[in-house]
Amino acid sequence: MKKIGSNVRLGLALFAIYLLLYGSFVLLAAFAPKLMEKTPLAGVNLAVWYGFGLIVAALVLALVYGWICRTNAPHEEGGHASAGEPK
Repeated sequence: MKKIGSNVRLGLALFAIYLLLYGSFVLLAAFAPKLMEKTPLAGVNLAVWYGFGLIVAALVLALVYGWICRTNAPHEEGGHASAGEPK
């Protein structure tokens, strides 16, 4: 079995976090619709706030993934050499 890279593991972990957030949204909508109808702020119901939160969470997780993957990337000095050029 092949070894899984650290970026893949990180991506799967962040996906699992988002899956938990989204799964809880779906479960609340299915089994506690009265809770989702409450209007905690500005007359907007909890379902809409949760939906916006999911969008923001997806963006934040994508930014975290990109930032961590960039800091884990190997740095090369002098750029990439093409196939015909000496290194």
